[in-house]
Amino acid sequence: MLKLLKLEYYKNLNYRPFKVFTVLYFAILIALLFIGLVDLKIFGNPINLKEQGIYNFPEIWNFTTWIVALLKIFLGLIIVFSISQEFSNRMFKQNTIDGLSRKEFISSKLLTITLFTTVSTLLVFVITIFLGYQYSKVTDSAKVFEEMFFIGNYFLKLFTFFCFLMFLSVLLRKSVFVFLAFFVFWIMESILIGVESFTRLQGLTQQQRLDVAQNSFFFTKLLPLESMSSLIPNPLIRLNLAKMMGLKYEFTYPTESLIACIVWSVIFIFGSYWILKKRDW
Repeated sequence: MLKLLKLEYYKNLNYRPFKVFTVLYFAILIALLFIGLVDLKIFGNPINLKEQGIYNFPEIWNFTTWIVALLKIFLGLIIVFSISQEFSNRMFKQNTIDGLSRKEFISSKLLTITLFTTVSTLLVFVITIFLGYQYSKVTDSAKVFEEMFFIGNYFLKLFTFFCFLMFLSVLLRKSVFVFLAFFVFWIMESILIGVESFTRLQGLTQQQRLDVAQNSFFFTKLLPLESMSSLIPNPLIRLNLAKMMGLKYEFTYPTESLIACIVWSVIFIFGSYWILKKRDW
């Protein structure tokens, strides 16, 4: 394992996009976690997210993981560029000639993905604990750890997302095609979600639609991007302002989405390996 990590390190040591996006990601990640300490202007009105309760336990776990998950595309760029350059620079072919097996190649990329995901998750965990104990109005143990499962969901969300990008990178080899395919896939998923929602909610009253949306199982929730998204719900409805408007936060743990993400991760990993074995590089 250490040998594969060293190989990945030396490959990317002089690759500028790798270093730039890595530094950029972690810098923006830290900045976003402290966003609640500054006043923001929304439609000309000042709003302070700390006063809106984003740093209160247990809600803070939902807020921080959801906010930083928006940045996953930056680490995704690193993964895509790292793999794509292997094929564009013929590094993969040279490595196989030098004795690197296809299994070791996939393993090295998985180690990189796991390392980035772990470091990101630990950073979010440490900063969340710090901000929570610093600014939360509630700090008793029961509340502090009540929703810490969002950290685990965050790890799985990032890992599945990066495995998906690895699969597209191995399949298409060129970064521009990978991002184009990802965009098309996202559009297709959105269309399928819209079609299923329209079909199931058509002809129902407003209250019936709310009941169906909250209590019914939608098959599109098992799609890759949607299952990742469902792991961490939008927490903006938990702001004090939203509560004052009468909006209620309801959350049921997305067990189906969690299982779907694990299954998709396995499919993407073995799919990447299968493509490497079948193609004549």
